Amino acid sequence: MIRPLLMCFVFCVVSGSSKPTKKDRVHHDEPLSPLEHNDQESFDFDHEAFLGHDEAGAFTELSPEESKRDSGDFIVEKIDADENDLVTEELKAWIAHVQRKHIYDTVETHWKDFDKNGDGRVSWDEYRDFTYSHFLGTAEFFFKPIDDIMKFSLMDERRFKVADRNGDQLADKDELTAFLHPEEFGHMKDIVVQETIEDMDKNKDGFLSLDEYIGDVYSPELGEEEPEWVDQERSQFAEHRDQNKDGKLDQKEVLDWIFPDVDHVALEAQHLIHEADVDQDGKLTKEEILDSYSVFVGSQVTNFGEALRHDEF
Repeated sequence: MIRPLLMCFVFCVVSGSSKPTKKDRVHHDEPLSPLEHNDQESFDFDHEAFLGHDEAGAFTELSPEESKRDSGDFIVEKIDADENDLVTEELKAWIAHVQRKHIYDTVETHWKDFDKNGDGRVSWDEYRDFTYSHFLGTAEFFFKPIDDIMKFSLMDERRFKVADRNGDQLADKDELTAFLHPEEFGHMKDIVVQETIEDMDKNKDGFLSLDEYIGDVYSPELGEEEPEWVDQERSQFAEHRDQNKDGKLDQKEVLDWIFPDVDHVALEAQHLIHEADVDQDGKLTKEEILDSYSVFVGSQVTNFGEALRHDEF
């Protein structure tokens, strides 16, 4: 596993490619499910958003009675974190957790590579030694000078400290996951913005000018006609990115650019609550969830019903 900052540097230096390409700095959310969201046909999309693909598939093997029973147990054990028999913001947190499962699985796979002393925590030294030792040992051969790798190491150390929320200078699995995938965590977005600006800000004034913005996405080759999309990017900068029209992007404007504010997880949580919240108090009781269990989980009968609907066509 190579950190993205180091990976980018290695690729750019080794490949030596200068062919202009359109970079995409925007962090796009993965869809909650590859299925179409059409509740008139089925709640399959909601099942996968709520449970993840594998767990949703497991429920379809159960009878309706088993599915209803297990969904109630699932809610109590996995989602109701404060044990007050109500589900509110916990639903959003749960769906976000489900959507990050593949990330957590990746960290779990590599955990022992980082946690060399087996104490259940990863120190910065452990991470740095595993990730950078090979490159530091061969830097004079591949890279001249070594300063660039040291710069990336210092940037990663700064990000590590931001991910270390309790300040004990050790990362548990949640903190290491936030460090390795900061774009997935709200409290890490500011450091992603800072890294983006530092990478693009050639004159080091803390802002992104139009030239720096365009220079990041397009480097003309000698005699090349400028592609039409480059002028479109200039318009994007002037009309949408530069909100206060001062000719440059500040941290808030970069944040709004690279992290579009459509929160699909929040929208799905609101949708599920709307479907099951009988008394419309914005909270779900276990009874409300059980009464609407087919919104959250599938069963053999829901699958059979969907098959019948398709057969009718």
